[in-house]
Amino acid sequence: MRKLLITGFEPFGGEDINPSWEAVKKLPNVIGDYELFKLCIPVVFGEAVQMVINKAEDIAPCAIVCVGQAGGRDAITPELVGINLRNATIPDNKRNKPQDEQIIEGGACAFFSTLPVRKMAQAINDNGIKSHVSYSAGAYVCNDVLYTLLSYFNESEIKVAFIHVPYVNEQEKEPSMILDDIVKGLTIAIENI
Repeated sequence: MRKLLITGFEPFGGEDINPSWEAVKKLPNVIGDYELFKLCIPVVFGEAVQMVINKAEDIAPCAIVCVGQAGGRDAITPELVGINLRNATIPDNKRNKPQDEQIIEGGACAFFSTLPVRKMAQAINDNGIKSHVSYSAGAYVCNDVLYTLLSYFNESEIKVAFIHVPYVNEQEKEPSMILDDIVKGLTIAIENI
């Protein structure tokens, strides 16, 4: 059985929950050929991705899938690209608010996901849950995690993807999605790695 590290984020921005972690918690421990290792990470620039790297070095997964909340989106959106930019519109959970900073000084401008995000999105759609590939993970902590992981594992066998999910109904914001549909969508994504 292969190991897959999957992460979700703690709440941020005044929210009581984060649908990314709520969904990851509900995933089964085994999906297809993958044993899942679940990790909740902080909404903090630099710290979040370091936790993922530390866990990956501990368990040696063949793939890492990080999940984050994208308020305002109405679909599950696997991200195609991470960019070398930190630009926060709100502070992170340690009050950091970087503006137009490189994540890695002198690093590549961008890295593309190394997991089949188009296939994932299509499979989710084919199962009746709205999904499409996204071409921008933003410039907040989600992108910070995606870009840094893709850079760090660029020369390794470990494949990386990031999936954004909408608000859940419990947050009383629109657009939103039923939590069980997000769980189902993530399950399908992992089945299509």
